[in-house]
Amino acid sequence: MAGRLDGKIAFITGAGSVGSGWGNGRATAVRFAQEGAKVFATDIDLARLDETVMLAGEFKNNIKTGVLDVTQSSAIEQSIRDCIREFGTLDILVNIVGGSAKGGPLEMTEEAWDAQVDFNLKSVFLTCKYALPEMIQKESGAIVNLASTSGIRWTGSAQIAYASTKAAVIQFSRVLAIQYAKQNIRVNTVVPGQLHTPMVETRLAKQRVGGDVELLLKQRQSRIPLPFMGDGRDTANAALFLASDEARFITGTEIIVDGGMSARCD
Repeated sequence: MAGRLDGKIAFITGAGSVGSGWGNGRATAVRFAQEGAKVFATDIDLARLDETVMLAGEFKNNIKTGVLDVTQSSAIEQSIRDCIREFGTLDILVNIVGGSAKGGPLEMTEEAWDAQVDFNLKSVFLTCKYALPEMIQKESGAIVNLASTSGIRWTGSAQIAYASTKAAVIQFSRVLAIQYAKQNIRVNTVVPGQLHTPMVETRLAKQRVGGDVELLLKQRQSRIPLPFMGDGRDTANAALFLASDEARFITGTEIIVDGGMSARCD
């Protein structure tokens, strides 16, 4: 049975995970490999990538890995070159990397603000900068960028830089989509809500509720109309659709993956 991404080459950032389980990047790398793509999976931590490859099981040979700091322009340029050298071309770019820092303008340092801009927004600019020439030459390609419901509404805590940069990712993707539509390059955004990813246990619980994971999960679930919380696999399935030929007439738009949270008034 043919996979939905057979013959496609995908470059994915943030393909490791900060803990065991299905983070957005890890789930996307494995899901793409399962659907026949050759995946160049990158992360700043090689050990995280090794676990991703292991979780791909019988599809692990579809994944090659590379260590990448997405805040470094030269490193991104080289990593894109490595992908093309390994697989011969590049069809799909998926930007997963991102992370939040708490606080508004009064609480947040200027250094923290700058770091958030580099990590969440400039990284998307740079990967697109170095991936686009190959796609333009081929006159085809699909770019999927990850934003957040924090970029479209208040989600329970002040994280001004994260919200601002994720809102910017959405508009960045729309502008890029129109600019390169005539070259048959599609650009869309997945907008995840409050998912149960490893980041909940490893980072967010410590930041927000003194390390009480169960309390944080309860708070997050209370905002979600559906009776369960999604995880990175839900993000991956949305990215898979947007990267596939099934979405051939879809560009410059977003898929919100949040169990209905952002549609609520309260």
